[in-house]
Amino acid sequence: MNQSRRSMLIGSFASLAALLLGGKLNAQELAAAKLQKKERVIKITAKKFSYSPNQITIKEGEHVVLELTSLDFMHGFNIPDLTIRADLLPGQSTKIHLGALKEGKYEFLCDNFCGNGHEEMNGTLIVTT
Repeated sequence: MNQSRRSMLIGSFASLAALLLGGKLNAQELAAAKLQKKERVIKITAKKFSYSPNQITIKEGEHVVLELTSLDFMHGFNIPDLTIRADLLPGQSTKIHLGALKEGKYEFLCDNFCGNGHEEMNGTLIVTT
């Protein structure tokens, strides 16, 4: 089955499901559910004084979820050029949805002081064509 037929079939199924559920799902929820299937999840761990991985490469236009977990301290995660910021609580997962980004390099860093070595806690998100 080709991709356009599959997409049409999934869309029809989602619409039918919404009708059968009495309209309890709105268009935004359906769009979010459809998007989730296409998003790639990238797991990142944070610990004094590094992110792992600290270099992430994605394709231009790709939808990605960064799933961040701190192992030891309340770290921050900041991508200044994309105005994205989050606190990473120890042992908890924090998800950041990245929409379709343009080609380029975006630096990320910890912005919660975590001790000597904090200045080196950074990485790069690389978006390729």
